[in-house]
Amino acid sequence: MFISNFFQSRGASSNNPGTEWGNWASSMGSSSSAGTLVNKDTALALAALRGCVTLLAESVAQLPCELYRRTADGGRERATDHPLYDVIHSQPNRKDTAFEYYEQSQGALGLDGNHIALIDRDGAGYVRELIPVSNTKVRVLKGNDGMPYYHLLDQNDILPARMVHHIKGFSLDGFVGVSPIDTNADAIGLAIATEQHASAVFSRGTTMSGVIERPREASPITDQTKVDRLLSKFAERHSGVRNMFSIALLQEGMSYKQLAMDNEKAQLLESRKHSAVTVCQLYKVSPHMIQMMDKATFNNVEHMGLQYVTYALLPWLKRHESAMMRDLLLPSERGEYYIEFNVSGLLRGDQKSRYEAYAIGRNWGWLSADDVRRMENMPPIPGGNRYLTPLNMADPGNTAQALNASPSQMKDIEDILCRA
Repeated sequence: MFISNFFQSRGASSNNPGTEWGNWASSMGSSSSAGTLVNKDTALALAALRGCVTLLAESVAQLPCELYRRTADGGRERATDHPLYDVIHSQPNRKDTAFEYYEQSQGALGLDGNHIALIDRDGAGYVRELIPVSNTKVRVLKGNDGMPYYHLLDQNDILPARMVHHIKGFSLDGFVGVSPIDTNADAIGLAIATEQHASAVFSRGTTMSGVIERPREASPITDQTKVDRLLSKFAERHSGVRNMFSIALLQEGMSYKQLAMDNEKAQLLESRKHSAVTVCQLYKVSPHMIQMMDKATFNNVEHMGLQYVTYALLPWLKRHESAMMRDLLLPSERGEYYIEFNVSGLLRGDQKSRYEAYAIGRNWGWLSADDVRRMENMPPIPGGNRYLTPLNMADPGNTAQALNASPSQMKDIEDILCRA
């Protein structure tokens, strides 16, 4: 979708027949080795590819995007008073909610390898809106200063990088991300061809594809109209999904000879499954995440879910965060503020595992009751901010603090120990 080129002057235009033909041809897609046309529309018709792209898009969109401020004590706090907070957390523009915007942006990355949005700033330089632009409407240029410039084809206008928010997928030149669909057209095309073959099998008949033989001694049928009527009637009664495994009655010594392999012999189901797994490999998504559960068990599905977050989702989140830090924060703010998606909800285990982990942290003193309640989305309680210290880990000279005991209570404890 993108063309990386050397940018010479603002007057450079793409409104010429050659460029328009190139843009049209690019939108049409490319032909794969299997003979199928591969573009975004045909690729999205694959259930596995649509599942992978929408899974990543919805996973990114459901995570809260937060703007944090570093505090003097090494901690952090939400910078809700910053003008950018509401833009990235709640509503990036007047039309889209935060979920819709991030879903669209990750969807574009999964299909085209790029997401581009125009930045609308106020007089002080703070971001007011992020306006998504279709990748087919933008051309990325390389300027003489080594920086990217963005040619808006409809407006024939060229914008500098400071006015554009650009997230790139895997890139070969550092200016544009490569499209997973364009770079893997053969693998996706084979999957499309397999689906088309499966559809053709069921539309033309599953097991009754062959020839009808008459005995040698029978007189030939000389009237072609009768032959056509016989074959047409036979096909009408025994082809199609509704007529699968129907019974035929042949007369005059005729016999039916099957020529085509059935689905089991042709390994059609295995081929479709292999194609789906190949698509999952393109997006680093485990097959069970798109409802292919034959290799998943209740013992490993949780760990496979964590693997999805770590190896499939987090790299995309880092691309979003890094690009937003670069494009949306002022250079003077990057030392104090940073942007992060909250993935703690996806990394949580089952309830029993969480409670066991909380118990360890509480007993060893690095979690308070309020810390635990906050991670479980519960309000704090009176006295919940106290941290426990195991007696065998307490400083001998500070036993009173370890026990949270008053001086009078400590005296009673000492009296009891002396009597013992």
